[in-house]
Amino acid sequence: MKMQVQPSTVSHHLLICSICLLLSMVSCQSHVPVQDKPFDKTPFQPFLNDLKFRTFNFFWEIVDTNTWQNDDRYPTQNFTSIAATGFALPSYIIGVENKYISRSQGATRVLNALQWLWASKQAGDTSGATGYRGLYYHFLNYQRGDRFKDVELSTIDTGLLFGGILCCQSYFDGENETEQQIRQLADSLYLRVEWDWAMNHQQTMSMGWKPESGFLSSSWTGYNEAMLLVVLGLGSPTHPIPDNAWENWCKTYDWADFYGYSHVNFGPLFGHQYSQMFIDFKGIVDPYMQAKGFDYFENSRRATLSNRAYCIDNPLHFNGYNENIWGLTACDGPAFKTINHNGIEWNFKEYNARGAAHNYIEDDGTIAPTAAGGSIPFAPEYCIPALSAMRDKYGDKLYQQYGFKDAFNVSIGEKGWFAADYLGIDQGAILIQLENYETGLIWKQLRNNKYIINGLQRAGFTGGWLDAVNKEQTNQTKG
Repeated sequence: MKMQVQPSTVSHHLLICSICLLLSMVSCQSHVPVQDKPFDKTPFQPFLNDLKFRTFNFFWEIVDTNTWQNDDRYPTQNFTSIAATGFALPSYIIGVENKYISRSQGATRVLNALQWLWASKQAGDTSGATGYRGLYYHFLNYQRGDRFKDVELSTIDTGLLFGGILCCQSYFDGENETEQQIRQLADSLYLRVEWDWAMNHQQTMSMGWKPESGFLSSSWTGYNEAMLLVVLGLGSPTHPIPDNAWENWCKTYDWADFYGYSHVNFGPLFGHQYSQMFIDFKGIVDPYMQAKGFDYFENSRRATLSNRAYCIDNPLHFNGYNENIWGLTACDGPAFKTINHNGIEWNFKEYNARGAAHNYIEDDGTIAPTAAGGSIPFAPEYCIPALSAMRDKYGDKLYQQYGFKDAFNVSIGEKGWFAADYLGIDQGAILIQLENYETGLIWKQLRNNKYIINGLQRAGFTGGWLDAVNKEQTNQTKG
């Protein structure tokens, strides 16, 4: 969900409004053609190899061995996150292909996680369930695995979990008992999810549900990370969502120019990244994007470039922003407190959906490496140098045992602020997108998954690799 800036003074509010208006005016006057810039990653390869290995180890080593679900954050360990588990599952595939672990080790870890998910309690009451109607609660208690406090049954986090599950279903295609069980469990888990129930008789899917109060008042509209969720619902043979679900989703898009880049806007970069960690949208288009003349991959490139351009411009004058130190997305932050910055009483925040778009500025000087890391496939010529520059400039204050700590802010105090934790979902975006950029490994898995293919076809996607699948299906039908 989008979060609005909450200034501590009227003048602060007017400053934000003025900036948004000015940026909108400037954007409307320029239309920058976006083209791939030739990029040689060879000088960065040792760094990328190190980053990939360290970040993989986060998922391999930081796991609840009672439930085989993955930590929301570390070293703080309060609960596991089903979205983090959804990102961990493809990381095991990456580990196998990069020879960090054996195929047998990876398969065993995946099977442990799926077996626990299948056996855990599904119930509609408050008595220690893990989920309900095939969906799962956002966070689960560490070691016990039941619902953490009063968190919601989360549709999007369930969707991200199943992105990982279906990747493993496609990848582990061997005939040994372990890999057969993975495929069977992935099928059983996916076919159990009542995506149609989660629509709550609305045009778009509900964001979640609680046993105490029923469905949340918000549903998935606009453009954000829920693309994968809608495809999963459309692809289900047991609980499909309506045929017009994708069309209704597209009707809520916010198309605009921002810093000269015309695209479907969403402020935090994670909304442009998470679905494309799993589904390869390059070269395929739905009717909406076909009318715009490019695909969702290009849309995410433009979002990345506009986010970078905003940070370089740095209209709020925070410290440290430059052409290689940039990136606004949801991440940890320094504190919920008001501090005078450049003569303005500014509300700094802890975890928050930071971002920049034509009608959305959420910026308190906090930069997250995952913003650039999750966009590596879209703009490698800018994202890889950015990560390298952050590592070089801030050293082990930011880059440690498991790669990048979550975020930093050098507008706070004399020494700045650096996050204490690694966050599972932010680590996953870096690892998976780096692998997709180098080999396309995770994209390849879901290009071969029948449920994802069916969801994309029902959504009206055509072109690229999907046309080849459609042609093959047609030939099989004729045969």
